[in-house]
Amino acid sequence: MNKKRAILLLLAIFSVFSACKKDYLSFDYNDGNITGEDVWASDLHTRGFLNNCYGGMLARYDLGDGSLLAAASDEAVNSNPNGAIVVFNNGTWGPLRTIDDQYANMYNHIRRTNLFLENAATSGIAPISDIPKLMGEAYFLRALYHFELMKRYGGIIIANKSFNPGEDLNLPKNSFEEVVNQIVADCDAAAASLPDVTADLSSENKGRATKSAALALKSRTLLYAASPLNNAANDAAKWQKAADAAKAVIDMNKLVLLTQAQLPNLWNYTALPFNAEVIMATTANNINSVELANAPISYNAGRGRTNPTQELVDAFEMRTTGKPISDPTSGYVATNPYANRDPRLALFIVTNGSTFKSVNVETFVGGKDNNVNNGNTTKTGYYMRKFLTEANFWGTGTQTLSRKPWVLFRYAEILLNYAEALNEAQGAVPEVYTYVNMVRNRVAMPALPLGLTKEQMRERIQNERRVELCFEDHRFYDVRRWNKGVQYFNVPVSGMRITRSGSTLTYLRFEVEPRVFSEKMNRFPFPQAELNRATKLVQNTDW
Repeated sequence: MNKKRAILLLLAIFSVFSACKKDYLSFDYNDGNITGEDVWASDLHTRGFLNNCYGGMLARYDLGDGSLLAAASDEAVNSNPNGAIVVFNNGTWGPLRTIDDQYANMYNHIRRTNLFLENAATSGIAPISDIPKLMGEAYFLRALYHFELMKRYGGIIIANKSFNPGEDLNLPKNSFEEVVNQIVADCDAAAASLPDVTADLSSENKGRATKSAALALKSRTLLYAASPLNNAANDAAKWQKAADAAKAVIDMNKLVLLTQAQLPNLWNYTALPFNAEVIMATTANNINSVELANAPISYNAGRGRTNPTQELVDAFEMRTTGKPISDPTSGYVATNPYANRDPRLALFIVTNGSTFKSVNVETFVGGKDNNVNNGNTTKTGYYMRKFLTEANFWGTGTQTLSRKPWVLFRYAEILLNYAEALNEAQGAVPEVYTYVNMVRNRVAMPALPLGLTKEQMRERIQNERRVELCFEDHRFYDVRRWNKGVQYFNVPVSGMRITRSGSTLTYLRFEVEPRVFSEKMNRFPFPQAELNRATKLVQNTDW
């Protein structure tokens, strides 16, 4: 086959895959310029089909006009009051007004992985010794896409086969437990045939599934399954299963925590090996759109979209004592609120007086980064720093870009998964301290005090997740699985109004916007269009 013919065939395959969006269960992949038999007969095309299966991995830097899911939780406010993300916060979302539902998208990609799994063993893949590994990748992806649905909707329709147009597609949803079992089974199947880490770090293999990724997904799945939202009886055995799953990743001895100085590079792969703390991340192009969307307004016309809340800032403890700022013995000084705080505050959030792109930030009223005449100005007195590469340039002139994949799983999460699950299963045993303190110590935070009760340890672990994993899509779902949405999401969020008189700064906490949350919002509503098509699906409670 000549080069021109090969290019035409690959373009044809791409057009066929794109066509599947029309119906995620009954898509016929035999239309277009190339048949299914042609695909599976070719090593190149079969591998290309699997590559296309990765397309459902979500990069979460922009859910619309630069917004992050953080702005749909108590982590942040979106500076654009008309952004789509606000429907999560004002109670106006529902079956007819969905956002980030991903229902059809995930089933599209599940069907692709099923087609690969059903055909790979008899395909033209060469050498055939590659088949188990490639099927392992597909099992991981099928598990991941079911998890994306499960964490949104709870019980969903399990799709462990491709569906033919003649089949009855009006199916009832499976129970939450059945979905968990399916995901775990696929994770186990993937882990059994995947390498520990990606041995070949060439660009075409970056972002491929590994054993550690499969086990990390299993860990997260079982943690969700053990949590109060899904474990009303507080079955300790479910917590122990979640702990065991996280420990399996730890016991591989393949992963390390980055140092404090390296930590910002997790989201900017320029100077680190691909798998250092990162377990799994999406592929990515070189971009500067994240900086443009979120940088302070005075920096090359940054749009400052993600404004951290005062609630999130307050969660960062004191560096010198390791105590919450609410503790009168912590050393917190209200007139100098950002001094001696957990170093992650400066790494993840831009505060007044900090340095960004080698220039001092001014978020006090009337400062260059708090200008009421600019519609994008901070609504809380803060800007997000995490994810931003300060070397990037996005203003007029030559653009500077960096590669910025979305990190799906990283080692710090696994350590916190283990600590949380083990504490719930066994109480605040020494191992719980060990793994929480590993995360704290890498940024020079003091170890947790000895003698904590199970309940006290729970609060410290939940706060550690809030701080360490901020803006990474965890808080939105963590609060839901803990069944604490009414406590944290049904109250107004706050900011810090800073005024300057000469060299004196005055700090005043203020309410930024109200928030609405009810118990039904622990689950997403199924889109009405899907219910119309499959009447047996049944809407989630109270939607």
